[in-house]
Amino acid sequence: MSSSFFSSFAPPVFKASSPQQISPLGQTHWTHCWRRVKGAHLYALQRHSGPRSYLTSTMTDRFDCYYCRDNLHGKKYVKKDDKHVCTKCFDKLCANTCAECKRPIGADSKELHHKNRYWHEDCFRCAKCYKSLASEAFSARDDGKIMCGKCGSREDGNRCQGCYKVVMPGSQNVEYKNKVWHEECFTCIECKQPIRTQSFLAKGEDIYCSPCHEKKFAKKCFHCKQPITSGGISYQDQPWHSECFVCKTCHKSLAGTRFTSHEDNIYCVDCYKTDVAKKCHGCKNPITGFGHGTNVVNYEGLSWHEYCFNCKKCSLSLANKRFVINGEHIYCPDCAKKL
Repeated sequence: MSSSFFSSFAPPVFKASSPQQISPLGQTHWTHCWRRVKGAHLYALQRHSGPRSYLTSTMTDRFDCYYCRDNLHGKKYVKKDDKHVCTKCFDKLCANTCAECKRPIGADSKELHHKNRYWHEDCFRCAKCYKSLASEAFSARDDGKIMCGKCGSREDGNRCQGCYKVVMPGSQNVEYKNKVWHEECFTCIECKQPIRTQSFLAKGEDIYCSPCHEKKFAKKCFHCKQPITSGGISYQDQPWHSECFVCKTCHKSLAGTRFTSHEDNIYCVDCYKTDVAKKCHGCKNPITGFGHGTNVVNYEGLSWHEYCFNCKKCSLSLANKRFVINGEHIYCPDCAKKL
């Protein structure tokens, strides 16, 4: 609103009787009493504006309202676009309409304006909490609503993916994949504890702290059933901790060394030879299955290395051939006839 309030004093019109009747500062005086009379002053409209009134002069010249032509001497008036308007005509014809209550903002009302919109002072309130914003910081939304800073932040701010409440600017929060959480809402889906500064892993849309992720998704050792977080070996399609993959007898680690198994237990070569392997009925050495002559011949509870399964008399190999046992020895059929 570009209007300003004035006293009902019209600029005096008279002839000065002498040059001294006009002071160097431009102050006009009456010649008969030398009392100073203030002229009309323009008051630029600020964020808050209201009527200003002064005592009327005793001038008899007419000073009329632009619209109704009522004499303005002794009355309050408003100067609107260089036109002098009485308060009644101003309220009816010139007053701005309040954006909130839709009623005119009269000459006696304080007015606030923002981007070509106007409010009564009492109507300029937050659209959410209804707090008066006459002397407070505010924000104007695209939909026309005026809000205090706190409500504006809540309305326009990012919402927490955990509690769906607004994350206020300056508060502790976590951003991940263009989403935001309150720090206390960014929790592990398993243990429900805030992640805060810990490392975490995501599985789909779910967030896990490292310990819970390991417990839920890491491979578990075939021996101790605990998660394998790093390293480990695989044997018979089963995962093992390296420190769990040891000889059944001497408990020496078998990672990267030769070993064998017997009845679901694993052994180093030495312990297998000593404690587990069958002894060859021919050479009396353990049958380990390692190295030369891994094939074994078994007969009636006795075992031989394949290279030890020979005729006692002619040393002919009897593997995959007919043979005759006489006492503790084996013979080919021909030698058996000569016994």
